[in-house]
Amino acid sequence: MSRPGDNPMARLKAVLARHDRLVLAVSGGVDSMTLAHAAHRLTERDGVDICHAVSPAVPAAATARVRAHADRFGWRLRVLDAGEFTDPDYLRNPVNRCYFCKSNLYTRIRQAVSGPVASGANLDDLGDYRPGLEAAREKGVCHPFIEAACTKADVRAMARQFGLDDISELPAQPCLASRIETGLRVEPEDLRFVEVTEAALTPHSGAATLRVRVLPAGVRVELSDWNTRTDEERRIFRERAKRLCAASGRRLLQVAEYRRGSAFRHDL
Repeated sequence: MSRPGDNPMARLKAVLARHDRLVLAVSGGVDSMTLAHAAHRLTERDGVDICHAVSPAVPAAATARVRAHADRFGWRLRVLDAGEFTDPDYLRNPVNRCYFCKSNLYTRIRQAVSGPVASGANLDDLGDYRPGLEAAREKGVCHPFIEAACTKADVRAMARQFGLDDISELPAQPCLASRIETGLRVEPEDLRFVEVTEAALTPHSGAATLRVRVLPAGVRVELSDWNTRTDEERRIFRERAKRLCAASGRRLLQVAEYRRGSAFRHDL
């Protein structure tokens, strides 16, 4: 017989109950959005504030998703500028770019709202290189999912339990700056190109993971099902991607199989 504590939802509820109030950093992805719903539904307190940062690195679709849920469910939402585009350390796009992004974000949140700040990081994030977690540690940010020993699969299961069909199966969607190869300066026009091009190619990608990478010599488009597509499907998709790149004065280098974090260079 299982105990309540063996249930991820019950564990998360116990973690959230420790706080009289929480300020949640919500990006618009499945993790932080599910945490926002959990904080409102699993506690009886009114002390939940939602903070969402807008910048050239945040897809407009993510911001629209946060606003839509805030309106529908009555969240107390603050939309703010994270300020990373005034930080030269962030703009030079070093290996630990995420550290500077998150450091700016958590500083701005603390300036705007009082209370403990929480992120949607889960256990799976601990197995990856996440300099943003170091910034969170320095700023005293808590991670309820990690404290409750919740994995990504647990988070998606909770989203389904909450009936959040538009969120539960959202693909991983790191910030747009992750598409810029490490060492290349983060420029707003490059981020706009990535966002527009991915949006244009998404209807032709099926359920595959899609990434548009900006590299020193040009653009590489990646699809997780590229190796299983027919030659004709590849030709059509490649021509479409080539036209989109040319329209922005860019060169398509190749379309290739998706590789997680392939724009990230550890050697810089």
